[in-house]
Amino acid sequence: MKKIVVLVSGGGTNLQALIDAKDVITSGKIVKVISSKPSVYALERAKNAGIPGVVVDRKSFADNESYQKALLCELKAEQPDLIVLAGFLSIIGREIIEAFPEKIINVHPSLIPSFCGDGFYGLKVHEAALGKGVKVTGATVHFVNEITDGGKIILQQPVMVEEGDTPESLQKRVMEQAEWKILPKACELVLSGKA
Repeated sequence: MKKIVVLVSGGGTNLQALIDAKDVITSGKIVKVISSKPSVYALERAKNAGIPGVVVDRKSFADNESYQKALLCELKAEQPDLIVLAGFLSIIGREIIEAFPEKIINVHPSLIPSFCGDGFYGLKVHEAALGKGVKVTGATVHFVNEITDGGKIILQQPVMVEEGDTPESLQKRVMEQAEWKILPKACELVLSGKA
């Protein structure tokens, strides 16, 4: 079985989708969850699933460079075949990307190249989509490179924007109809060498 490490920063809904997708992810299993913040619900989800959880608290480091080194050290100790950014709110540094080429994937809540890049995360993405008046949005799973949301696309799933949508209602639907479906599929594609 190939090893998956999941990086989180919050509630862990995408992590839960991965935990629940044992029938989809057949080439690997989650061996560790790393959180950039202490006391997030994602760590509770990991614990409930019997997956070790570790905190590499971004705020406890003097600068980004020392944080990235600590994160790299934690990842190297595990030697994962795949690293999944599942609502991970820190930018991954060049050193980590170079240590794990084509082994880091991210799920983004829009159809890249729309509403992506620096500053586009969480509700901000959905606010921008509604602000533009798009009729279709969705989610994208892509490889991580040194450009924010700039790596090769693995999978995309469209989601219709509905009359009266708020950023919150759109976010929920994009998660349920797109993110939670394509993230496990993308993991399997990468682990099985088909991505």
